[in-house]
Parts: sequence; structure tokens; C-alpha cells
Amino acid sequence: MSENIQQKIEQLRKELNQHNENYYLMDEPSISDLEFDLLLKELQDLEAKHPEFHDDNSPTVRVGGGVTKIFPTVQHQFRMYSLDNSYDYDDLADWEKRIIKTIDEPVEFVAELKYDGASISILYENGKLVQAVTRGDGFQGDEITSNVKTISDIPVKLTGDFPERFFMRGEIYLTRKNFDKINKQREEEGLDLFMNPRNTASGSLKMQDSGEVRKRRLSSVLYQFVSQEVPAESHWELLHQAHDWGFTISEQAKLCKNLDEIKEFINFWDTERHNLPFEIDGIVLKVNSLKQQRQLGYTAKSPRWAMAYKFKAEKVETELEKVTYQVGRTGAITPVANLKPVLLAGTTVKRASLHNEDIIKKLGLHEHDFVYVEKGGEIIPKIVGVNEEKRTSDSKEIEYIKNCPECGTELIKLEDQAIHFCPNDLHCPPQVVGRMIHYVSRKALNIDNLGSETIEQLYKERLIENPADFYALTKEQILPLDRMAEKSAQNIIDGIEKSKEIPFEKVLFGIGIKHVGETVAKKLVKNFNTIEDLKKATAEELCQVEDIGMKIAVSIVDFFNNPENILMLERLKSYGVQLEKGENTNEVLSNALEGKTFLFTGKLSLFTRESAEEMVEKHGGKNISAVSKNLNYLVVGEKAGSKLKKAQDIGTITILDEQEFLDLIG
Repeated sequence: MSENIQQKIEQLRKELNQHNENYYLMDEPSISDLEFDLLLKELQDLEAKHPEFHDDNSPTVRVGGGVTKIFPTVQHQFRMYSLDNSYDYDDLADWEKRIIKTIDEPVEFVAELKYDGASISILYENGKLVQAVTRGDGFQGDEITSNVKTISDIPVKLTGDFPERFFMRGEIYLTRKNFDKINKQREEEGLDLFMNPRNTASGSLKMQDSGEVRKRRLSSVLYQFVSQEVPAESHWELLHQAHDWGFTISEQAKLCKNLDEIKEFINFWDTERHNLPFEIDGIVLKVNSLKQQRQLGYTAKSPRWAMAYKFKAEKVETELEKVTYQVGRTGAITPVANLKPVLLAGTTVKRASLHNEDIIKKLGLHEHDFVYVEKGGEIIPKIVGVNEEKRTSDSKEIEYIKNCPECGTELIKLEDQAIHFCPNDLHCPPQVVGRMIHYVSRKALNIDNLGSETIEQLYKERLIENPADFYALTKEQILPLDRMAEKSAQNIIDGIEKSKEIPFEKVLFGIGIKHVGETVAKKLVKNFNTIEDLKKATAEELCQVEDIGMKIAVSIVDFFNNPENILMLERLKSYGVQLEKGENTNEVLSNALEGKTFLFTGKLSLFTRESAEEMVEKHGGKNISAVSKNLNYLVVGEKAGSKLKKAQDIGTITILDEQEFLDLIG
């Protein structure tokens, strides 16, 4: 019986591993998500009932779901150096001359694509993935093993004849296809779009829930073997050995005998990179011989035996057809250049961001100008110049609009800001829809199944105009909407009902008071127990709350002076939405920090700034926003700058690292 169970477990693992490979590596799923989940559930149940057959490398490990609140900082056994950059062939020729001068013998090079992602160092012991650490500052990084194990093309168990202990280094990245999928989902949820695949991959690796990391479908390429003892004489040999052990290596890497072959490789990929399913920003060149690498050694920051050739940002010329204006959720007006379609960096560009009136004036834009457009890793390209020689004598300078393009209201521009605003926040259609999309978003009321398209339809049908209207919706009203089924409609109703349990601070953030973000909402709730208390507060009283200045205070007072907002809040309250503080909001765990003030600066690695400030408050301390004689403790992370220097100059402030802060609270 026991043997049969073990065989069943091993069979399920083998089958699931194959399906993972089909899905993630081949992009050709052979079964549905439901069928996959059922197989996975069967394996999870068997493993739970029979722990004697536990295996750290089971496909169930790939599922994630574990939550890591602190990523420990780990010292790299072998420093992760950065590469020197070159931008033209003269730089490469000089580099080659320095190499030949040092070693005085023939040199071969390996040319590899420079993947645009996040660097990782992975430790393997006895063929098993033991630890994964981010590059960090090159000397130390964050340990993110559980997140990396969810990436299906990184092996957790090796095959073949591999060394006992070594590190594999590589890049974790997002394919263009998966990046687009993530942004499409975020758009449906009313969230801001991610700007580029590189930053999204890097941010994904720091997500606390490894189950969410898995959903991002990250990819990897491993490009460097690192160990005291190396089982080969060249980098090229090591790459192919690593492939035999189960690592994904670059299929495009090439062994080059001289600079001419390197140039040929670079020229080819400078054009063909746009046909790749992932982003690259250059080519990495390495001396192939490991003996020669050791002879060449390192500078203070880079290996002398490697060089990165960076592609120049592409720029094209096209005609400006017209400038249109978009209205955002907060009423901010964004001008957009509509262009004659032109091919740039592998995609057809039709629009470019102009940001604000100041940019238009700086460029001196005229109607039907021929403009230079550049794309440097952003979703929307930008105009970087104008070809004035092609401008006609009767061309008129572009004048910024005076009225809102959506509702006709006269625009306003604050003295301290470069952006124009439409003040008709309660009735300007994009603002109304944007505010409701914000209300249902994950960080606010988190109402599932209510995407931006559904909200737009509800608004067009005049079923909703402010957040309180969600709670009056019926399933019968929702069902006639496009692509709406019975179950979907019921899920929306259930999600709206569940949102009544969301705490006051998230509701306050969700109702969309201008300048009241997540942090400000939390601080308001700590000082005002109910929405009624907040409504009665004067601007001067609001300014007594930490980090709230007159600008935010006036915005809050203005919000409560509007009768339409008051009516909306009364309706929300009548529907049971939480508009007062819960019992455990200000739960205090100890008085270890009582009477002490704290400020956090630099890049924190053991906790987020938000969680650190929460720890201070839960142990009786107080957070302040600036370095002054009133500050007791400054907690510093990496690359702490002016605040650290100012604290040192004052001389009476105790400076702590992150671990010393944790020691204070036990």
C-alpha cells in the first residue's frame, strides 16, 4: 500500500513538472488551469497525509502562497560586480587592446544578450536549490528563496554530474507577453499601469506573498557559474554544462574569435532585438578563457574581462497630427501628442506623452511640426525635439486649452504646480468614473469583479455616480450589461456586500479626498475616531496631525463643506460601510518605546517603512517626519544621505541600524 502511494506521488510530480514546462517554458499548455489545479490539489493532499514522502523539490513548492514579511539581508560569498559600459566600437577596441596588452596571447570572447531584468545569485548544494539572493549593492542582497522557487524555469533539483556546491547567477525578467497581460489586468482593476518589464520583474521578486509572485509568470536566464573550484577551462564550456544540469541559458549566445565577429553579433541584435519575446538593452562580452579571466582580474567595481555594450535609445522623426487632452481621476489634465504612425523599437507608435503645458512651451511645439520621438523603456514614448527646418511659415504655436475637454468647465492651475486641473470633480465624467474605480481598487475597498469596463458601463447606464450608488445596485440591474453572466453579476453583489467589512482607514482612502493617500488616511483615523469627528475638525486642528500641512487640511475641509459629499457619506453609513474606528486599530503591544520619537531613512531591507512606523506606534513610540532636536532615534538603511548627516551634526540623536531598532522592541 505504502509503495503504491509513493508511486502515485512520484507520478503526479512527474506529470505536473511536465505540465509546468509546457505552460511556462513552451507556452503551450496541454491541460486547462482547472485540470492542473485538480492534479496539484491531489498531490498536496497526498503529501499532507504522507509526510514520509516529503520532497523539497516537489511541484507543490512552486505554488507559493507563503508570506514573507521580512527579507533577511545576506552577504554574498563572492561579490556581484557591476559591468563597465561601452556605447561605441572605439570603446570596445580600447578594451580589447588593454586585454591583449595584459595577457599577450590570442583571446576568444563569448557574446551574450544583456537581458533587462533583475540580477540573482542562487546557491546549489548537492544538486538542490538552497538559497536565492538579489544583487543588492553587490556585497549583500535580500534572501528571496521562496519567491525564486516559484519561477518554473529555475531548477530546484539538478540532473547529471554537477559540482557539490556552487552559485549560478543570472537575470530574472518578464516576457513582453506576460508584462502586457499584467498591465491589462491592472487596467481592468483600475490600477496604475507598470512602466516597464524590468522594474516590474524586480518589484515582483520583493512581493511578500510567493503565491502572487507565481502568478506573474517570471522567466529567467542563467549566465554565470561561480565557485572556488571550476569544472571547466572556459566560460563557453560552463554555460553548456549548466544547460545539461537543467539551467535555462541564452540560446543566442555566441563564441566570437575577434572584434569583427563581436561587431557582427552586435549589429545583428541591434536590429533583431525587437523581434525577441523579451527586452534587452545591450550585449555582454566576456573573455572565454577562465585562466585569462583570472589573469585580468578586477578593478574596484568591475571585472576587467567583461564589458557591456549598451544600445542607444532609438529616435525617429514623424509628424505631429494634433494634441489632445486626457482628464485623470483627480482632474489633472495630461496633454498627449497624436502622431503619424511610425515604427520605433519594434512597435508602431501613434502617441507620445507631453506631460504638461511647460513641456509644450519648452519644445516650442507648433501645429503639424515634425518631431523627434524617443522610447527609453517607457510605455508611452516621449517627444525629445522638433525639426524646425520642416516647419511651415503659417504654422501656429500650440496653445494650451482653457476648458475641460470632457465637461467644459474652466481649468485652474495652482501656482506651485505645473499641471492644470478641472475643478468639476463631482460631475466631470472621467473624474467620476476614475473615483469609483479607485474606490473598488485593491488598496481601498477591494471589491472583486468590478473592473473599469463594468464601472464605465454602469455609469453610462446612469446606475452609479458616486461610491454610495454601488450599495443600491441589484443583480437585475447588472445582468443586462455586456458580457455579464448570472454568476458574474452575483459575484459583484457579493463583493459589494463584503466591502462593508473593510476598515475605516481604507474607506477614508477610498472615497477619494484630494491629497489623502493611504498614509494620510491612517494618520487621520488614529486621531479621529469617526467620520463625524473628522467632519467637525478645523484646518488648524487637522494641521496638528503628524505630516498634515495646510494644503491637505484645506482639501479635507473643502470636501466636508460640499453638501453632495455629505449626502454620499450619510448613504454609505446607512448601508453599513465602516466610517468609524475599529476596536483594534490602535492596539498597543508594549510601552518599550514610550515617549521616544523615530525617523527612518535610506533603503530598508529588513522591513518596509510603513511596517516600521507601525511597529513604533504599537510599542508606544511616535514617528516624526524630519530630523530635529526633537528626534530621539534615526534608523538608517542603505544609502542614507542628508538626514543621516544632519543627525550626526546635531549630535544628540541616537543612530541605529535596522537590527538595533528591532532589538529595542525585543
